[in-house]
Amino acid sequence: MDTPTRPGLDRPHRLDALPFDNSFARLPARFYTRLAPWGLPEPQLLAVSDEAAALIGLHADEVRRPEFVEAFAGNQPLPGGETLAAVYSGHQFGVWAGQLGDGRAHLLGEVATADGPWELQLKGGGRTPYSRMGDGRAVLRSSIREFLCSEAMAALGIPTTRALALVGSHEPVQRETLETAAVVTRMSPSFVRFGSFEHWAAATDVDALQTLADYVIDRFYPACREDAHPVRAMLAEVSRRTAALMAQWQAVGFMHGVMNTDNMSILGLTIDYGPFGFMDAFRAGHICNHSDTAGRYRFSHQPHVAIWNLQALGHALMPLIEDPEALKAAIEAPFVDTYNRAFIERMGAKLGLPDARAEDAELITALYEVMQENTVDYTGFFRALATLRREATRPEDDAPVRDRFADRDAADAWLARWRERLAGDTRPDAERQAAMHAVNPKYVLRNWVAESAIRAAQAGDMGEFHAVHACLRRPFDEQPEYERFAAPPPDWADGLEVSCSS
Repeated sequence: MDTPTRPGLDRPHRLDALPFDNSFARLPARFYTRLAPWGLPEPQLLAVSDEAAALIGLHADEVRRPEFVEAFAGNQPLPGGETLAAVYSGHQFGVWAGQLGDGRAHLLGEVATADGPWELQLKGGGRTPYSRMGDGRAVLRSSIREFLCSEAMAALGIPTTRALALVGSHEPVQRETLETAAVVTRMSPSFVRFGSFEHWAAATDVDALQTLADYVIDRFYPACREDAHPVRAMLAEVSRRTAALMAQWQAVGFMHGVMNTDNMSILGLTIDYGPFGFMDAFRAGHICNHSDTAGRYRFSHQPHVAIWNLQALGHALMPLIEDPEALKAAIEAPFVDTYNRAFIERMGAKLGLPDARAEDAELITALYEVMQENTVDYTGFFRALATLRREATRPEDDAPVRDRFADRDAADAWLARWRERLAGDTRPDAERQAAMHAVNPKYVLRNWVAESAIRAAQAGDMGEFHAVHACLRRPFDEQPEYERFAAPPPDWADGLEVSCSS
């Protein structure tokens, strides 16, 4: 008879024996400040991502040890880790902000795995030299949003930092109102940002700039070392990864809300979840961040901001590249080519098209226009479209889609164009529908869903949070028990606003 195995037995590491490497800590001392986090009084472990724990090989039983919550509250160090806060600079809302840095983040160390490194970082661990008059804390509200969205994006297949643990405390923190403190443990292969390079360029420290570029190339872009111009090759690859990420954001209807250069990952990951949002009723110019009064980071503008940020990174790397035309070529062509191809491919898959073509941009644009005119729910539309047959004999056949439009004639006209494009698809309806369901999520982290979990948690009930977390781990699956999370915002959520303080 087979011997039953407990979950986690194939994950070998104890918390006190994680294989730390700490490559960033081996950089010169001016790149960071070594310091311990403040910790939290009477910490409570509110959530753990088993998927994130598996990435670092952490045995499942370890999360139940008292040492786990103490370590990820910042109350005691992890053996082998080297705790520090990194310095960087950046442009915020298009304006140079000067020196920034890990104002409320503490890098605990870097765990080595067979699939590459994972840095562990506490967000909300207390004041650092880079806090700029802030208290260095994070509140439960924003920490819930970061934890849920990090793991939701990963389940959607979008490159992202991960969230390992969420720890809460009754420690009071003053924001617009008095709230309670929390700490999220974030994971990423690296937390180096565009602004990390901007910092040394602004300081005219070419040696530090070269040191950081060499670190990133050797650690994460080793193929670029074989190029005659390694830094230029790295910049081109960063441009490609950023472009691919933007295509994924736009296709799923995700808005970051604060795409400052210090919030842009050098690895092309989604990083720093603050005033983010997923599109409800489609509006190309939707602004998800209440603090973004000029609309710089509106939905339709995100790819343009990404190019702008890459140009800021390129400007920072100019002392190492020197040739302005080569620098421009390393940014623009890789970005435009990658974004255009990736966006058409992703949208084509969402529409169930058998192959992606450049001319499909017209069909996509026409869809956006009619969706905006009719304030159609973005996620719900694509999920409903996946239920339609290639041929419809009566209007009722298209009810799941056309009933979402006030102008039924406009819906019918677009559906006729869609079916004309599908004419050459020889797949059975069931096969195409299954393929569409696999790329069109039923569940995303809508703001009202996050808010419902936050309100319950602030009242001491984590049940709604755990339900949302469980649902978002399988965003493409039908989950009747969580059907309510697929709904557009209820009336009580109409006035929800998210700002940089979130």
